[in-house]
Amino acid sequence: MRVLILGGDGYLGWPTAMSLAAQGHEVHVVDNYMRRNIAQKTQSEALIPLPNLQDRANIFHSLSNKKIGVTIGDIANYRILSKIFVAFQPEVVIHYAEQPSAPYSMMGFDEASETLNNNLNATMNCIWAVMEHAPDCHIVKLGTMGEYGTPNIDIEEGWLEIEHKGRKGKFLYPRAAGSLYHTTKVLDTDLLWFYVRTYGLRVTDLMQGPVYGLETDESEQDARLLPNFHYDDIFGTAVNRFLVQAVAGVPLTVYGKGGQVRGYLNLRDTLQCVELAMNSPAAKGELRILNQFTETFSINKLADTIQRVGNGMGLEVQIKSIPNPRKEAEDHYYNPSHSGLMELGLEPHYMTDDVVATMLEQVISYKDNIDVSKIMPRVGWK
Repeated sequence: MRVLILGGDGYLGWPTAMSLAAQGHEVHVVDNYMRRNIAQKTQSEALIPLPNLQDRANIFHSLSNKKIGVTIGDIANYRILSKIFVAFQPEVVIHYAEQPSAPYSMMGFDEASETLNNNLNATMNCIWAVMEHAPDCHIVKLGTMGEYGTPNIDIEEGWLEIEHKGRKGKFLYPRAAGSLYHTTKVLDTDLLWFYVRTYGLRVTDLMQGPVYGLETDESEQDARLLPNFHYDDIFGTAVNRFLVQAVAGVPLTVYGKGGQVRGYLNLRDTLQCVELAMNSPAAKGELRILNQFTETFSINKLADTIQRVGNGMGLEVQIKSIPNPRKEAEDHYYNPSHSGLMELGLEPHYMTDDVVATMLEQVISYKDNIDVSKIMPRVGWK
């Protein structure tokens, strides 16, 4: 298929591009380097210096003889995206092109406005480009489990059937996002649902949990093809932060009580999920929502696992609770459904001790690049 990837320089976008190109799909990627620029502006550079997007594509081509087309441009500018659609005529568009940091979106007005304008305009422009130039194109959109928040009832896959005063209806599951970034994802879902039911678009919205891991089949060939690995408080996930802290000899910083539970998945499983969604497209006029994760555990359990594995490798890992810079429940009920992707054929990779050890070994190999001043929280919600 002809696959257009928006946000192709990102942690997920680049591995997705390589994986699909390796399988013979015609792949074109677009990126405006927003994440790279924000990382430089906030002194939140990735652990591993990586080539720019065009150089990455050239390296991949030299190793695989597979091409990935590249456009450096801002899809929040509709004219740029429109030209790409006219020239490429995608059959699938995979939309990763959003400012992905919750802390950055909470820094102040300018950062909040930048996040809102980029994320909503990128989604709106994607919708309109499909309607105007490729009406049968399947939109695969990356959402987030963070849209749901932590309600005191089970989380369904996007939809909830309600009986009220003797009548029944099916509605989008209530959202309660915990940051401005996550709120833009809620607004994305509402935009998509409006255009699906009004114009008959076909959309799969993947509600993804935090992703971990570095290696894919393609990146194993050359370290220059690795995805970006952020460990700072702006772009780094708790997994990445803990891994780097363990290697650097900094106590693992658990925010508050540490009872926050989330749904996690391996990077390799993200690639599986996107491919499964792409190969089994939503029907015309359908907004299909799939919860994309493989296992749930608390921050405390994550810290305990990394401590146990790290100690077994001689790292002497300690854990320290610090005041929570975020406004979130630290002890809550969490039981989300996630059967849809399993039914499509997902074969999960779980966070075993061997997986954690492999990630720690990878971080150790870049130990000299660690800047411990980037680890502690610099942004508070209040």
